[in-house]
Amino acid sequence: MIIDVPEGKDPINYVWGEIVPGIGGAAPMKAMKVYSDSTLGLREFEAARLMVAEINGCLFCQDYRTERDGVKVEESFDQAVRDWRTTDAFDERTRLAAEYAQLYASEDHSMEDLFWNPLLADYDQREVVELSMCIGSWLAFGRLNRVLGLDRSAERRAGNERR
Repeated sequence: MIIDVPEGKDPINYVWGEIVPGIGGAAPMKAMKVYSDSTLGLREFEAARLMVAEINGCLFCQDYRTERDGVKVEESFDQAVRDWRTTDAFDERTRLAAEYAQLYASEDHSMEDLFWNPLLADYDQREVVELSMCIGSWLAFGRLNRVLGLDRSAERRAGNERR
């Protein structure tokens, strides 16, 4: 971790909310609104989120699972996200969410009608905007965690072992 975090402070909470109070306080608010106010289905939401986590390399984000009403995606879901093109674990909306997240996060200049036509056949425009905002949030904040080493610190603190 490249940021000096005071003893006893959570690195993510410290960096996201305390170190630059003028703008830092907006980060956790924006990040939490994506989780609290999204109307996307859990599987679509997690497929896009985990794809961005994989692209960012954020260990904390890769290990995290969104819970809604006591439900989380199955343990093997992250592997299905990596195999989104061939997995039989996804319906079309979930597969499209993973594909959109990949294109948005790493291939945004190659998005063509060949992608947009199927996406807009399964998602209405409001859902596309919502998914875009979610992906943008995960891309920004997951990348911040990874670049500053906050994800590795959070993992050590929780005692998680990575493969």
